[in-house]
Amino acid sequence: MGAIAAVWWWLGTPVHLVRAPIDPNDKVQCISYAPFRSHQTSLSSATQVSREQIAEDLAQLAEISDCIRTYATDLGLDQIPELASQAGLKVIQGIFLDKDQQKNRNQISTAIRLAREYPGTVIALVVGNETLLRKDITVSDLADTIRSVKAQVSVPVTYADVWEFWLSNRELYDAVDFVTIHILPYWENVPIPAESAATHADTIRRQVAAAFPGKEILIGEIGWPSQGRMRESALPSRINQARVVSEVLDLARRENFRVNLFEAYDESWKREIEGTVGGSWGLFGGEQRVLKYPAGIPVSNFPLWKLQMSCGVALATLVFAAAWLTSRRKPASSGLAPWFGVAISATTAGILFGVAAQKVFFESVGAGGWLLWSSLLAAATVSPVLGANALMSGRPPPSFQELLGPKGYRTESMLVTMHGLALIVIVVTGTATALGLVFDPRFIDFPFAALTMATLPLAAMTLLNPPRKGSRPVAESLFAGVFVGAVIYVIFNEGTANWQAMWTCAAFLLLAATLWRARA
Repeated sequence: MGAIAAVWWWLGTPVHLVRAPIDPNDKVQCISYAPFRSHQTSLSSATQVSREQIAEDLAQLAEISDCIRTYATDLGLDQIPELASQAGLKVIQGIFLDKDQQKNRNQISTAIRLAREYPGTVIALVVGNETLLRKDITVSDLADTIRSVKAQVSVPVTYADVWEFWLSNRELYDAVDFVTIHILPYWENVPIPAESAATHADTIRRQVAAAFPGKEILIGEIGWPSQGRMRESALPSRINQARVVSEVLDLARRENFRVNLFEAYDESWKREIEGTVGGSWGLFGGEQRVLKYPAGIPVSNFPLWKLQMSCGVALATLVFAAAWLTSRRKPASSGLAPWFGVAISATTAGILFGVAAQKVFFESVGAGGWLLWSSLLAAATVSPVLGANALMSGRPPPSFQELLGPKGYRTESMLVTMHGLALIVIVVTGTATALGLVFDPRFIDFPFAALTMATLPLAAMTLLNPPRKGSRPVAESLFAGVFVGAVIYVIFNEGTANWQAMWTCAAFLLLAATLWRARA
């Protein structure tokens, strides 16, 4: 129990940043704003954001910033400049361009109207956002569109894209009044760790400035996700998000350049297309609209660590209780080895349960996601409890045949049946994750905590209570092969700097070894 408490004290220790990432007494220059909440999404033309919803957001944002950046003019977003003027906010007005020419014309005409109607509020127009990145328009057509908009408004006009696309399309130099670049260190082709993000941003800014002499460089997007999967050494976390924002803002003040943070609110709808990371860039929570990092309060990756620790201690106690009750019924159980296996399983479960539960909360997307990850967490929770009973009673790991085989092979034991069902859930969810990490890995999270909780007791059973002699079953062998193949791919694809990936691979290998030793 002491080990569980010590690890959770370490995990929950908050970090005191030299400067708060968001301080109402020292407002940020500008921040990206999209008003969508809950079921609302920019992907549906049926979405219409109300004035009341926008006004509520802007009143809150006016407390931390003097400016917001928007990305489009449809779906009710054309109301933003009027409401921003009432809230005392300036607006960098976006014009979303894609392959739909009629939609583009509507976006442009609305933005021009807003710039004329609210000249004291709309301080710039952004004609297109990452349009070249998506290959929705040619460079020449984009330049013509920018010039056409410039001729109809009196405010500065720019285009926004990832910094590499500015360096490879320098013919936009004459079309724009200033250059707006996106620097997202997490998404770089070679991901940048959080501790180097601010330095990387400054290096890129200077590089682009050298390529576009005489043009102001606005960092139009920079930020860090608070949740999600690692990319090489780039780890999404609350502490890392707060650190990156704080260091970037401090750098902008020292070097005197403009920066727009990405973004104001978590956007849950992006999780459907970008995974956990996509909905975790906000400095405010998406639903409750609560600031993640209030000034003067230290930042922790596990703000509920005391509750998570208590749950872990309770689970470990339950595991030890199951072992003790079993040993009372079977006092002849041999030696200290089963108790050692129980202790390892209980301590591991006690430490990782809180991590796994938090990951389920943040990483479950849609009904299918909640079903998948909740099932794995449930199986991972019962695995050490049932494993303790098996270790003390000398029972080998369950096999698929005991649960799904023909009559005469199926078990009549309720405990073995429950253990077999847990094993099936662990293997099926593990296989789904392994295949996802091979065929569509970009947005797949790593369930390292739940998999370790689930697999370690099974491995201990296999080691201390090896299966009886018999033929190697086909099903378990096939699943073991899938896990080994996935591990080989993930190691090369993710890189050894990604400890989440490496930990998950270790759990896959442990599960594969357990399945390989199964006997009919």
